[in-house]
Amino acid sequence: MKEHKGMRPQDVIILLKLAIDGEEGSRIKDISTKLFISGSEVSESLNRSAIAGLLLPDSRTVNKDPFLKFLEHGLQYVFPAQLGPVMKGMFTAHSESSLYLSFSSEEKLVWADELGKERGPTILPLYPTVVKAVKKDRILYRLLALCDIIRIGDPSDKNKAVWHLREAFQGRN
Repeated sequence: MKEHKGMRPQDVIILLKLAIDGEEGSRIKDISTKLFISGSEVSESLNRSAIAGLLLPDSRTVNKDPFLKFLEHGLQYVFPAQLGPVMKGMFTAHSESSLYLSFSSEEKLVWADELGKERGPTILPLYPTVVKAVKKDRILYRLLALCDIIRIGDPSDKNKAVWHLREAFQGRN
């Protein structure tokens, strides 16, 4: 039996990417390249997620119901977000362009990025390579922005974010 060392922030990102890409995008090398996370970290993450029951047995298919429950009930406690200084960056949370009309906050939140065109209070992303990865993957960007709403939003916004995540997962194998 393998020892479970607890979830790490990159596990959430890797599981979201697997949920988007399904089996065809589940090779460690592919995940590593797309997310800018080392192959060994991806492998360790997949092992942690399998032990936690967030992957279906003997596969790299996300066990979506438990994963959504973790995001809804655990994400904000395991990986809380705090607001940082105002900086240049890339919009996140309810400020992400496909989401801002659905959520009530006026505050424009960003992930710090020196090449960013936006300004606002910062949220530390779940993993340092997130900004680089989402520039090539709009769907992952939206899902991680929803996760930031869960990490920092009010209860109403958190519920809406979970609903959006559930909708995004439906129809994906």
